[in-house]
Amino acid sequence: MIPAELLDTELAETAQMLRQRQEPFAFATIVRTAGLTAAKPGAKALLSADGTIVQGWLGGGCTRGAVKRAALTALSEGTPQLVSVAPEDLLEQRGVAPGDEVDGTRYARNGCPSRGTVDIFIEPCLPVPELTVLGTSPVAQTLARLAPQFHWSVGSTVPTTHAGAQQRVIVIATQGQGDLDALKSALDATPDYIAFVGSRLKFATLADKLIAAGHPPDDVANVHAPAGLDLGAVTPEEIALSILAQLVRVRRKRPTPSQLSQPEVRT
Repeated sequence: MIPAELLDTELAETAQMLRQRQEPFAFATIVRTAGLTAAKPGAKALLSADGTIVQGWLGGGCTRGAVKRAALTALSEGTPQLVSVAPEDLLEQRGVAPGDEVDGTRYARNGCPSRGTVDIFIEPCLPVPELTVLGTSPVAQTLARLAPQFHWSVGSTVPTTHAGAQQRVIVIATQGQGDLDALKSALDATPDYIAFVGSRLKFATLADKLIAAGHPPDDVANVHAPAGLDLGAVTPEEIALSILAQLVRVRRKRPTPSQLSQPEVRT
């Protein structure tokens, strides 16, 4: 057996290495067992982006497939998962089938002779999303100041490379100072999300120029303008807050209904 303190050190070192590489990974911890099981509560493992265990131990192969599926779901959805691996007769007693999810627990079949039950909590660790704020307007300055408090990596120049699975967002808050050039740079960078601080009418005029310059109409249509959720924002601080609220929704992969767009911003 590996001493827990040594295993924790190795897990921490591996996690730090993956963070530096901006690679997604997941932690898996056994939180409960019943019957005969190789691993006991507290056993931990670190899983790579493809669900493979790269450090740690969760017992034999009885749980491996279920853990891998749960890890992939956790990384894809960005939400923790709880999986209970139990023998088929016990699942039948509970009235569930393999693959069912009840009250936040997803069930899987344990086909090993030991016939034990293992509950495993899986927590995703995703790369810090990257926010590029273009412009020096009051909204841009406020947004750049607030965003790190919400765990965004903030820059003011469009990155030339895309680091792994890192989510990339560009907010254009130039507000009349190089709007078209900033939009062209943002579109060329192909980020996951682009938002423009300005009125719909103003962006419609710029959109025509972007299309005339050769940018695909579908790409231009994907620019969210005006930026931010409809919070009734007026001041630069309030507008920046509405944009951050919108970015939280983007980060958590929730849909953004059109009725929640930021109201007209006159520039």
